[in-house]
Amino acid sequence: MLEALKATILVISALFPIVNPLGGSPIFLALTRDYPASARRILAQQIAVNSFILLIASLFTGTHVLAFFGISLPVVQVGGGLIVISTGWSLLKQKEEDDDRGKAHREMDPQDIFRHAFYPMTLPLTVGPGSISVAITLGANAARGIAPSDRSLSI
Repeated sequence: MLEALKATILVISALFPIVNPLGGSPIFLALTRDYPASARRILAQQIAVNSFILLIASLFTGTHVLAFFGISLPVVQVGGGLIVISTGWSLLKQKEEDDDRGKAHREMDPQDIFRHAFYPMTLPLTVGPGSISVAITLGANAARGIAPSDRSLSI
């Protein structure tokens, strides 16, 4: 029970700064500013479910996918870090004229609101390559396991 609590705290503390729901909420609100509150609430719930499933899948099956393709864990860690750096740099260098792209949302049908729940709202915005890289790293380290505490007594 204590190990499960430790693992849960480790996963939350490692993924929370990367996923950054507090920092991503203004982006979500800006992208959905023309949506009604009820549709925004349902869309946020769908994005949360998609994000949870994506992170859990990365946590448990990520190492197997990497082994299948012959990719090492340090390569994924470096690649995920570079993508996070690149995304942050592009956000810093973004010009204010790019805000005119939001006009496409105003012409969208109410039925089309949920079409974008997975991409781009879940995958690159909420759960991106950086958080997937962290989830795969956590899953790979959890697969090795931590030595039990009574092992030190048997010498």
